[in-house]
Amino acid sequence: MVQQAIQQVLSPIYEPMFSDTNYGFRPKRSAHDALKKSKEYANEGYIYVVDMDLEKFFDTVSQSKMIEILSKTIKDGRVISLIHKYLRAGAIVDWKFEETSEGLAQGGNLSPLCSNIMLNELDKELEKRGIRFVRYADDMQLFAKTKRSAKRIMEHILPFIEGELKLRVNREKTSIAYIGYIRFLGYGFYHYKGEIKLKVHGKSVTKMRNKIREITSRNNGISYEKLKLKLKQYVVGWVNYFKMANMKYLLQCTDEWLRRRLRTFIWKRWKKTKTRYKRLKQLGFNHSNALKYANTRKGYWHVAGSQILHCSITSNQLRKSGYLFFSDTYKTVSV
Repeated sequence: MVQQAIQQVLSPIYEPMFSDTNYGFRPKRSAHDALKKSKEYANEGYIYVVDMDLEKFFDTVSQSKMIEILSKTIKDGRVISLIHKYLRAGAIVDWKFEETSEGLAQGGNLSPLCSNIMLNELDKELEKRGIRFVRYADDMQLFAKTKRSAKRIMEHILPFIEGELKLRVNREKTSIAYIGYIRFLGYGFYHYKGEIKLKVHGKSVTKMRNKIREITSRNNGISYEKLKLKLKQYVVGWVNYFKMANMKYLLQCTDEWLRRRLRTFIWKRWKKTKTRYKRLKQLGFNHSNALKYANTRKGYWHVAGSQILHCSITSNQLRKSGYLFFSDTYKTVSV
């Protein structure tokens, strides 16, 4: 409660000081705003990016540097002392107390604001040097028109980050690349008809498919209603986050694969031959076909992709039953 009170007092003081292209942990700003700005810079010709990776940022922030920066604006020593005590309060990890002599407690009420105050020093330095950038929390991109300019930017800014701010830069993950090869906040970029557009990055697609596999696993033992609810929550959240991307074809392919997984889930639930026969009869098969299909020896995945279920458990029937699909959701929210 006290941390939240401090945050609510300090936030209006620092908010006017923050850069316009800093979008993380700020009111009325979002990841979508950061992506729009990145796209805007790219379409202005700034197509080479220094993709900056601050190594374990929240765990490695220098607390003494943090207090030094806070003291420039906050003149009440009691407030500074209180914040310092929270930074050093420690944490329970695996039921053991660990001291926090450096870093910011992830999940703490003050941590988002403190991270912005620390990295605001970097933002101001970049602005002073005339470098275009977009930052969301510790995820940062620096823009340049040529690869040579991007290299020069990286060479000149690294000493400031490591020397002045005492932060660690992961040099292996920090890279300079054409914007079409980088990932930012789960999105990728591509060039189409003279314009840079947004897409869902391949790693984000893989992560999404893995999550769908987890939700629709035929071994998880959840009820149909719980499956529908979990699927709906994930699909709505995912599509709302990635709605800025052009992904109509991607979602059509994903839905075909998802429907096959749902049919696999349902077919396994009809475990006994008599149950399968009964369900197939209800779905319109005659006695002879229902009996033949109910006794099939083919695997779950094979049956789910065959005419047995493709024609009986149709897409519309799945929708009527309450299953939500990516394409349907995308049509309602796409921008």
